[in-house]
Amino acid sequence: MSVSQEQEPASVGTDEGIVLDDQAIEQDWTLLLRQAFGVSFTLLDGPTGDVIHESSDQPVRDWGLRAEICRAVARGGRPEFLDDEDPVLTLALPLSDAADNTVVAVAHFLTRRVEPGEDLSSQAEVLGVESEQLAAWAVRQTAWTVESLRRVSDLVRHGVQTGHRVRELQEEADALSHNLASTYEEISLLYRLTQNLKISRSDEDFARIALEWLQGVVPAQGMAIQLVPTPNAEKSSSRTVRRQSVLLTRGDCPIDNERFSQWIAQLGSDSRHRPVVMNRSVTSRADWPLPEVHEAVVVGLAEGKNVFGWLAALNHADGGEFGTVEASLLGSVATILGIHGGNIELYRQQSELLAGIVRALTSAIDAKDPYTCGHSDRVARVAVRLAEALGCDDDTLNTLYLAGLLHDIGKIGVSDSVLRKAGALSDEEYQYIKQHVTIGHRILNDLAKLEDVLPVVLHHHESWNGDGYPSRLGCEGIPRSARIVAVADAYDAMSSDRPYRKGMPDEQVDRILREGAGRQWDPEVIAAYFRVRDEVRRISRSDEPLRISEVAGATR
Repeated sequence: MSVSQEQEPASVGTDEGIVLDDQAIEQDWTLLLRQAFGVSFTLLDGPTGDVIHESSDQPVRDWGLRAEICRAVARGGRPEFLDDEDPVLTLALPLSDAADNTVVAVAHFLTRRVEPGEDLSSQAEVLGVESEQLAAWAVRQTAWTVESLRRVSDLVRHGVQTGHRVRELQEEADALSHNLASTYEEISLLYRLTQNLKISRSDEDFARIALEWLQGVVPAQGMAIQLVPTPNAEKSSSRTVRRQSVLLTRGDCPIDNERFSQWIAQLGSDSRHRPVVMNRSVTSRADWPLPEVHEAVVVGLAEGKNVFGWLAALNHADGGEFGTVEASLLGSVATILGIHGGNIELYRQQSELLAGIVRALTSAIDAKDPYTCGHSDRVARVAVRLAEALGCDDDTLNTLYLAGLLHDIGKIGVSDSVLRKAGALSDEEYQYIKQHVTIGHRILNDLAKLEDVLPVVLHHHESWNGDGYPSRLGCEGIPRSARIVAVADAYDAMSSDRPYRKGMPDEQVDRILREGAGRQWDPEVIAAYFRVRDEVRRISRSDEPLRISEVAGATR
């Protein structure tokens, strides 16, 4: 199958879209798919091929002609492309609920941009839809790559599967809580842990909390949790991923990280999904590798096929032996820690996907206008520094960095003849290029994760005195983030070289900014610029871009 793979999608699934609540998934497949892909899908019953739900915004089609193919997709259990009629590509995505009932979700996507008036009659004939309807639908769509469709499809299917697994694990935890109803401390421990299941909490912080609380419940001299390296850490550019195992301990833990790893390797896969209890009948053997450990319980922090670490209780505090009570409790805690690790890993993958899309869009801007290559990154870094000087919180810094990278994304839709013109623009050309802010807003509008970026993309050319565009907002009516990016944008535009002029001297840039305070720019932002002027100049002249992951939680 030959399909264009030149563009990145304009809309992808967000972390809100990949819902892990299994009941919500079963209640509304259509909402899940719209959140993930930005379009509605037609749903077909997997075994019969009958239409369950008809998409409201896709070309009307007789899916009965594709019923047998959809049944085959349901049996195969993996996403397939049914039609490839350039530029229209039909995705069939099989999804199964907790009872293994399969639904096949189908939708059309574009693999390249379609211009108004483009003839799609031959594609319409093959697809069995009205030509006019297909053309009207196509001009409203944004382009996807095959790889992006596959990646988002995999994320959706993984989210659904994880939802089933979470419910199963929750049912197991509920059953355990019922069995331990007579032991208040143990129930309280499990409850407190689940209440602290927050995606914003690192797995190390959550593990430390678990160890602290376990030490007060489990009769062990020492407790330990070893967290293994992040899956595929070598492929990640983020500095937050764990590249080496780490051992966290409470009480008296007689073994270090290296010996703990050797011990786990010797145990093999037995402890991955169920607790292994080792008392003196085992530890007194000649081949026992840890003479300092006389009793132990160990269990993996697992979610599905992934193991994120190991939880162990070492040496019974009263000289007795560990039994099913301790094993069951550690197994439940390990399950909760495994779920948390799985959620963090899924979130990390989604965050890196979003970061990759932002980088791709930024590269697209630079490719469109090579004369301003690097402008977006410089604006992003300067905007973050100005915001720091204004005392903005981390969430605002994250928004401003992404907004700086994407503020000119609308220039993708501007003609090269105008965008690359060396010299002054005519009034008509100036009015035309002003449309880039609304074009950029439309491009990003379906990305829920970039909701806070949209006001900056749309309003970074507004003026403090109300003479800007597109809405002629003024003063406090302009979003604050847009006012910050406006100053960063103006600074870089004035200080950078262009093919038709050299960058302005620092003194001239300072004079223009000072004179424009209270007229074109927010005087508070200008004041912040002069407080950190030397740092802004160093940032602007540095060739080393920030990574998105270096801004605190930028993709969260």
